Amino acid sequence: MPDYKFLRKNADSFYRNAKHLFEQGEYNLAAFNLEQAMQLMLKYLLASRLGEFPRTHSLRRLFREVKTLCPELWEFYEGNASVVGNIESAYIASRYYPVDFQEVEVREMLSAYEKFLEVLRGCLRSP
Repeated sequence: MPDYKFLRKNADSFYRNAKHLFEQGEYNLAAFNLEQAMQLMLKYLLASRLGEFPRTHSLRRLFREVKTLCPELWEFYEGNASVVGNIESAYIASRYYPVDFQEVEVREMLSAYEKFLEVLRGCLRSP
């Protein structure tokens, strides 16, 4: 099975970049980087368990894909569907449309991502 650690490494870099951009007041790009981080971490979980991952950018689809592998992540998604939807919208909107994510929105996204990481780490530890 190929080594998919590069997905996790890149996700960590996107997350660090998101925090830096947030501190600089670059909220649109911070949101975009959070989306990339979440997308890659979900793909990392799928790849590390199944040996492959779907070629999609949809966080909703990726959460559905991991539902049986890690029910706790699905619970996270159900409890945070609105903020995950905002993160997902950043993939396109922050680059191609005149959106203006606000500090409070991106702060909520960062907080949700940190909770997501806690749940995901638990899933990665269990067989």
